[in-house]
Amino acid sequence: MTSPDLQGLRSGDLETREAHVHQLLDRAREHGDESAVAALHALVRYYRDYHRSLYSRAMNQAAVFADPGLEEPLLAALGDTRYNCQAWAAMGCAAMDIRAAVPQLIKLLDHPQWIVRDESVTALGRLGDASAVPALQPLLADEADWLRQRTADALARIGGDAALEALWHEFEHRRFPRIGYLASTLALFTPAVIPRLLTATESADPDQRYWAAVALGSSGDDRAVPTLERLMAEDRGTTVFDGEVRVAAKKALRTLRRIQAAIAERSRSRRVD
Repeated sequence: MTSPDLQGLRSGDLETREAHVHQLLDRAREHGDESAVAALHALVRYYRDYHRSLYSRAMNQAAVFADPGLEEPLLAALGDTRYNCQAWAAMGCAAMDIRAAVPQLIKLLDHPQWIVRDESVTALGRLGDASAVPALQPLLADEADWLRQRTADALARIGGDAALEALWHEFEHRRFPRIGYLASTLALFTPAVIPRLLTATESADPDQRYWAAVALGSSGDDRAVPTLERLMAEDRGTTVFDGEVRVAAKKALRTLRRIQAAIAERSRSRRVD
């Protein structure tokens, strides 16, 4: 006999069924409701029997009902072009840590739908598999700024030497004038990246000095302070978008101090606790 929770995914108009999905998600999240979780699992496992709108709403909050037993249907949906919910299947694979999805996600990086590319990049970052780095690196040169930023974030989440080299190569061979996303993600590779950034502040290229200063500020590393102070006092360089290196260094120094203050405050709080 079909449970009322499962029946609610099949009966009524689409708007009513969508509302039912949200109710199931709320019950699963707030109370661990076994009946709600079972209905959501059925929606994923037998996804072809349900409207795509229900599937996408469930996958937006897949972590609420994550289960290793859903790997097979999620991988099937990831490759199902007819059902056309590959972006949301990618969300589910990321939320449920399905590492077997990595090869398929890499293939989806050149999908014609932007949302599929977007979610595939994000999923690869969350899954953290270094084998995806060579496939992600070319996207740092994509014409779409949002995809370049997503890719930089994904590489930073993956971490490791290969990801750092991919980001650094783009930093050195800058193809776009504004690369704040690269500066922010490179800062996450502290302490290893600090010597490179300090060297970059000596570059003849004012744009590289500018972005190196931004990255150093975001690192929160005390080794950056003398260099940022020097740039603030002496560097009169101007970027291709009329940004001043000395101004970037001044802002970076403030950012660095805020980061250090926040770290110190968290440390004090932990000691009190």
